[in-house]
Amino acid sequence: MSDNSANGPSGAGASVAAADIAPAKWRIIGPGLVVAATGVGAADLVATLVAGSRYGYTLLWCAVLGCLMKIVLVEGAGRYSLASGRTIFEGWQSLGIWTTWYFGIYIVIWGFVYGSAAMAGTGLPLRSLFPGVSVTVWGILSGLVGLLLVWFGRYSVVEKVCAALVGLMFVAMCGAAALTLPNLGDMAGGLVPTIPGDGGIIYVLSLAGGVGGTITLAAYGYWLREKGWVTPHHMRVMRIDNAVAYTVTGIFVIATLIVGSELLYSANIAIATGDEGLLDLGEVLEDRYGQWAGKVFLLGFWAAAMSSLIGVWNGVSLMFADFLARARKLAPDHPDGRIGGRYYRGYILWLTFPPMVMMFLGKPVALILAYGVLGAFFMPFLAITLLWLLNTDRTPEEWRNKLFSNVAMVVITLTFLALAANEIWGQVSKLW
Repeated sequence: MSDNSANGPSGAGASVAAADIAPAKWRIIGPGLVVAATGVGAADLVATLVAGSRYGYTLLWCAVLGCLMKIVLVEGAGRYSLASGRTIFEGWQSLGIWTTWYFGIYIVIWGFVYGSAAMAGTGLPLRSLFPGVSVTVWGILSGLVGLLLVWFGRYSVVEKVCAALVGLMFVAMCGAAALTLPNLGDMAGGLVPTIPGDGGIIYVLSLAGGVGGTITLAAYGYWLREKGWVTPHHMRVMRIDNAVAYTVTGIFVIATLIVGSELLYSANIAIATGDEGLLDLGEVLEDRYGQWAGKVFLLGFWAAAMSSLIGVWNGVSLMFADFLARARKLAPDHPDGRIGGRYYRGYILWLTFPPMVMMFLGKPVALILAYGVLGAFFMPFLAITLLWLLNTDRTPEEWRNKLFSNVAMVVITLTFLALAANEIWGQVSKLW
């Protein structure tokens, strides 16, 4: 069953020959950048900064490895969608009813908690830039802006806005890294795989596995469809798109690690965990280089948070619409299951309005525990199911995994299983 319906955006794209695509490949890059922009949020920046402030350049190789891991997973998700003509959720459904139950529970709980976290993440830098308005008010306004941008289902708008926000965050973080005058010799040494003592393995796993997105990686196939890349003819341009996007992400993450190493590690400055750590860094930049440096960085912080919000409001809502339409056995081209349909807009509302309550009341402990456990299990779920889908007749033989892809996905699966075990142990420990 194919999603290449006449009602979708893919009608013209399906007939494009590979030879016609190649000359324009740089002009049409887009969905990968949306995935990368969505996946790098405030929490990822803090994790990288803390790793740099604690270990200097020792874990630089982990940042590079993390981007390579995400390239493999996103390429797998995109390859399955283009080769099979099916959405990732169709693929999951073919593996058994357990995938529907798991994903349905996960996406509802995740959306509720993420909505609050995303709005708070955008509110923090705006409150610092404009102190007269609270984090809660700024966060709610950001959520409403995100709703308006994605409500009418125009992917081209999402792509352009995310590209502009990526530009802002890239300039802000790379500019901060340039100000610190990085030590190139130490950076080269950080490319040699080394696991520091004193809890270093946890930072290795977190940095390699945590930066670059979770559920939004699976949304890549849906963005490919909205872009009009819908057949194996688009495989090459998809791979270029994915590689370029995560190369940009890699440079961005390395710049963040440079700031942590040069500005914080060398001066023995500690920052807070959570999004507040980025506010601390803004103050450090302002003290050392002047008020303008702090303001530019806060603007980049806001861009990172806002790009994640917009990407999730669009991409995960697309996934939910497909999930609910197929769970209800609607026709593949039914408007309720597509962008701009009832289910798509319903999930946008779920991301926006119920989480506003948490902006005022705080996050219930039980919900945080459930979110942490389910969140830790999504990446192993994605890696394992991609291995399954891409090594069986669910994917045409020409496009199934080769040896390198299988080895890489097995390593990635083991890494995320270790992260999941650590997350569960950490949450259980809080109960005692």
